[in-house]
Amino acid sequence: TGLIGHTQPRRLAARTVANRIADELSTSLGGCVGYKVRFNDQVSDLTQIKLMTDGILLAEIQQDRLLMQYDTIIIDEAHERSLNIDFLLGYLRELLPRRPDLKVIITSATIDPQRFSRHFNNAPVIEVSGRTYPVEVRYRPVIEEADDGDRDQLQAIFDAVDELGRESRGDILIFMSGEREIRDTADALNKRDLPHTEVLPLYARLSNAEQNRVFQSHSGRRIVLATNVAETSLTVPGIKYVIDPGTARISRYSFRTKVQRLPIEPISQASANQRKGRCGRVSDGICIRLYAEDDFLSRPAFTDPEILRTNLASVILQMTSLGLGDIAAFPFVEAPDKRNIQDGVRLLEELGALTLNEETGHYKLTGSGRQLAQLPVDPRLARMVLEAQKFGCVREVMIITAGLSIQDPRERPADKKQASDEKHRRFADKDSDFLAYVNLWNYLAEQQKALSGNVFRRQCKSDFLNYLRVREWQDIYTQLRQVVRELGIPVNSEPAELQPVHCALLSGLRSHIGQKDTDKQEYTGARNTRFAIFPGSGLFKKPPKWTMVA
Repeated sequence: TGLIGHTQPRRLAARTVANRIADELSTSLGGCVGYKVRFNDQVSDLTQIKLMTDGILLAEIQQDRLLMQYDTIIIDEAHERSLNIDFLLGYLRELLPRRPDLKVIITSATIDPQRFSRHFNNAPVIEVSGRTYPVEVRYRPVIEEADDGDRDQLQAIFDAVDELGRESRGDILIFMSGEREIRDTADALNKRDLPHTEVLPLYARLSNAEQNRVFQSHSGRRIVLATNVAETSLTVPGIKYVIDPGTARISRYSFRTKVQRLPIEPISQASANQRKGRCGRVSDGICIRLYAEDDFLSRPAFTDPEILRTNLASVILQMTSLGLGDIAAFPFVEAPDKRNIQDGVRLLEELGALTLNEETGHYKLTGSGRQLAQLPVDPRLARMVLEAQKFGCVREVMIITAGLSIQDPRERPADKKQASDEKHRRFADKDSDFLAYVNLWNYLAEQQKALSGNVFRRQCKSDFLNYLRVREWQDIYTQLRQVVRELGIPVNSEPAELQPVHCALLSGLRSHIGQKDTDKQEYTGARNTRFAIFPGSGLFKKPPKWTMVA
């Protein structure tokens, strides 16, 4: 018999669910139950149940087209409708006629199972209703009409924590839109010295030991600050109260600027109700929403599937490399917008990744397109790495592209702008912000060599550098270097000159060039976009006539 493959949308969830199943089966992780996520493989020859991120299963399809190692596939959290999930749902629908023995289970937390059932030829729907207790909802908008407008989200959270402190004892789960917000809020709560209270963060980039603290028993009261990973992917035990600011980071593609962004947006009603349900698992609960009831009622019922708000270049690239044919004909649960498909194809043509076969009318991958599909970064960034081979600057370009794949590790707190700018100025390059990444990387490498782990972490803090993002940057660089090595691309050991690095970057940024307006500090870019140079940039004081931006 084959494996049971079980996908989760997040690394943190794949690991914690694997732990839970191993506990239930009284077995150790890596034996009968294993997991595989980016940078961590805990699967052995003994493994029968394999937890993984959906991205891992997608990557496996490239080597195992019929997924012969599996006899059952479970796609968990399908309601999230990420690109990867939609891609798997379409692929599995095409695969099932060729693998009638393969069992597929789709699990979804929010109510719209019929859409999935129709997609799989009216497959049967089984409802599993967990026991829940009543939850009282209280609306406490950040700014009430009577307020003077000075109250901010942090103060609203303090007030909600105090209000819940007057209720019977119980742990509080507070939802936040990102890691930075979690850390700032945790610091502020810790400074209040609340009696018998432990404040714990929960997000994907924490170390395993730090994440596990949330699941360990404790005395006193606990306040857990989490991203939307705690909405459905995993259950924080013992939660009696929820505080919901009502926002999340949602990836969205802009047709106008052709850039994928991560704005903080109001969540949908379905997400808000999921958050509320987190405190009705063990007893009656209270959910405090930091927005008005009218606001809640005016929100969309569900979050748009990612495929309807994404630049499809990466997906088209993966699909073409898998030989899945025309994206417009692929059996998606919901077909993407035609404009998005055209944008994606156009970008891949601009990058030299696709070419049109005149006879069949189908696009096929070029040689560099096949290599692009294997690099674990955005296609624009992957193109730069391939181009760097010609100019002998692969190392520098990998550092820059890995840096552009994450949130900027340089922090600029509102109350310490001047101090942080001074620290960061050491890494600036008067001709190029891209080279500031290389300068910063080299500085970090020296510091890491000279200092122990804890001292290095403290050094990052005093340099206004986010240690966790630095670690993520290093992870992506390592992964890039591994793929580059597999592709047989040589990495330079000597430092490269400025010009070749920029020539390589230009290959991915042809539509990101801007010309300075003569009378303003603004630039005009492709498709009439307007932009200005950020004050923290090394080029801010002497803006050049032409510039290239990522």
